[in-house]
Amino acid sequence: MAKFRMVHTEFWDDPKVVEEMTPEDKYFFLYLLTNSNTTQIGIYQITKKQMSFDTGHSIETVNALLERFVKYHQNIVYNPETREIAIKNWGKYNFNRGGKPVLDCVNSELKSVKDLSLIPIVGRHIEKPEIKKIYESYYDTTTIRGQEKEEEKEEEKEEEKEKQQEKEEAPASAVSPSQFFEENGFGVIGGYIAEKIIQWCEDLSDELVVEAMKIAVESGAKNWRYVDKILINWSNQKVKTVDEANALRLAFKESQSKLYTYKNGKGPVRTEQLPDWFDESEVGTVQKATDNPDLANKKRDLQEKLKKLRGEGNGEA
Repeated sequence: MAKFRMVHTEFWDDPKVVEEMTPEDKYFFLYLLTNSNTTQIGIYQITKKQMSFDTGHSIETVNALLERFVKYHQNIVYNPETREIAIKNWGKYNFNRGGKPVLDCVNSELKSVKDLSLIPIVGRHIEKPEIKKIYESYYDTTTIRGQEKEEEKEEEKEEEKEKQQEKEEAPASAVSPSQFFEENGFGVIGGYIAEKIIQWCEDLSDELVVEAMKIAVESGAKNWRYVDKILINWSNQKVKTVDEANALRLAFKESQSKLYTYKNGKGPVRTEQLPDWFDESEVGTVQKATDNPDLANKKRDLQEKLKKLRGEGNGEA
């Protein structure tokens, strides 16, 4: 028997989808709502290997996307032990029809749920009273409401801490790395780049990833390879904040003004020492002075005159 899952056209107008989800997020969320493992109750068992096979993503990308939906979007819960996933707003996209067949199916599928703590996560967002009542029969509503209040208090405390940290560490108008990437001409974020950005944000910070992209934009090298080299350099230098990154760049510039060498006894000539992450091929080649034919000819003439003055041209000692 064929299974059907409903997704409203309003999905594309949802502010959270429009403003907060990347193209990869939208694709993955639609997959979670419509894949063949889904059930009538919005709680189903699925392995990460199956997700990887169905979507074409690597296991690492699936892990990163799941973590993003659990911690950032906060619209799913995944139990890695029972391999069960719960879609919080499942009732928003389903349960448009009622009747005894639907009620019997819901009751039957709820009995097979291994992690019972997932049931209230979906149940509390269901609007149809007769279906909501079945969910509530599987948990103590009084206890759940008390837990919800405690969770709300904890969330409020965490939000206050995060707001305070944002004021101290970053400007209020800070843009996300993914948004900066797409808005500044780097291109569309694919699965690999999204995975790399998430990993660098975890290893360093969102602010440092954006700062590396700004340097790439200013250098005219708007590609991920250039950004990645900057981040590798900062990671090796143990850079933790934007201020430390700026201090490192300033120290490098100051060191360049003090680097001189002597050539042919003619006096000090400044020599450029490029940072480890710099690649001339990213921003265009740098033409050397010796590549200029006029300068090369003049140099050759001067060398001949110098030989004659020293007597080298007449065979003198």
